[in-house]
Amino acid sequence: MSESEGQLQDYSVDQAAGAIVLVLGAIAGLLQVIWLSKCHCKVNLCYIFRCERRPPTEEEMKTLKAKVNQEKDKKQLKKQDDKEKKGPEGLKPTTSTAADGAAEPEPEIDNLV
Repeated sequence: MSESEGQLQDYSVDQAAGAIVLVLGAIAGLLQVIWLSKCHCKVNLCYIFRCERRPPTEEEMKTLKAKVNQEKDKKQLKKQDDKEKKGPEGLKPTTSTAADGAAEPEPEIDNLV
């Protein structure tokens, strides 16, 4: 066995910082998946920070579903109001320049250049 075997290479500070950030990001991602899951879990960080998460009860789920449905109804009403304000689609106001009320034809884009 030679001495170079098993030794780490010399890394720069930015490479070491990148490695630390990657490891911490992986740990944070794992904790986020655990925390957002519906299972019962406890988090204990060196006896300084303790937290416990329990899945919502049936009553809490009913109230959450009711809130979601209310938000959906509000969005649908807002969309309907916006459509009513815009008016019927496809109708375009015309301007008249002649005395007889004939509408002025719109210029073609090809002729403008």
